[in-house]
Amino acid sequence: MTNYMCQACGVQFEATKQPPEICPICSDDRQFVPWDGQKWTTLENVQKYHANQLQKVEKGIYTLQTTPGFGIGQRAIFIQTEQGNILWDCISLIDETTVELLNHLGGVDAIAISHPHYYSTMAEWSGAFNNAPIYLHKKDADFVMRKSENIVFWEGDSLELWNNVKLINPGGHFPGATVLHQYDPEKDVYSLFTGDIINVEPDMKTVSFMYSFPNHIPLSAKDIEIIRDRMEGIPFERIFGAWYRRNIMKNGRNIFDSSIARYLKIVGQK
Repeated sequence: MTNYMCQACGVQFEATKQPPEICPICSDDRQFVPWDGQKWTTLENVQKYHANQLQKVEKGIYTLQTTPGFGIGQRAIFIQTEQGNILWDCISLIDETTVELLNHLGGVDAIAISHPHYYSTMAEWSGAFNNAPIYLHKKDADFVMRKSENIVFWEGDSLELWNNVKLINPGGHFPGATVLHQYDPEKDVYSLFTGDIINVEPDMKTVSFMYSFPNHIPLSAKDIEIIRDRMEGIPFERIFGAWYRRNIMKNGRNIFDSSIARYLKIVGQK
């Protein structure tokens, strides 16, 4: 029995004798099955040919990215807080070196993931860090390909995870799409960790919102208005996105608001 992993998106599946016929995450119209067909690998194979890079953004915030790139290529972010340490989003490669590095920084006390494309090997990550709870929005429960008793499905528009740390469900990319809001009292700064739910663009001056990025399917004006309304009144200076160095370090709230207005102007409000 093997926990096969989709080579295209990097999500690990329940243990089976033979690989699944198709990856439901890639066959969904937000993603895609590669033109040369569905392919499978294993964590052990990924460990042979890839490594993780840990980079310090600033005190209390580190990024993890796999090189050479694998799957979708997103990064994970390790966030140190007064209540404990959070792994925000997840990457497929976990190995002994990565676990040792994060344990040196205090270990992982909780895992929270923005949406199903980044579920990756979340069960492996949880097991490596004393069965850390994995927070997923219940609206996306059908996309969990490998079950774990450590998954905590939450409901509603927001969840107070710890003091000064909140999960918010703005929707959009997925019904359960989630962002993480944090206030750091030591720095007196509010940050938003968004994956590609609120996608930081290469100019670092705008953000975008899509139903499907690879298939270029936009969200409706109604969806954008829901995102706007659920984020109403939430302060944040910085936005940390899904990709390498996609960090907006100041004026994040104004950038979010102007990007919402730009989107609605382009697609037309109802």
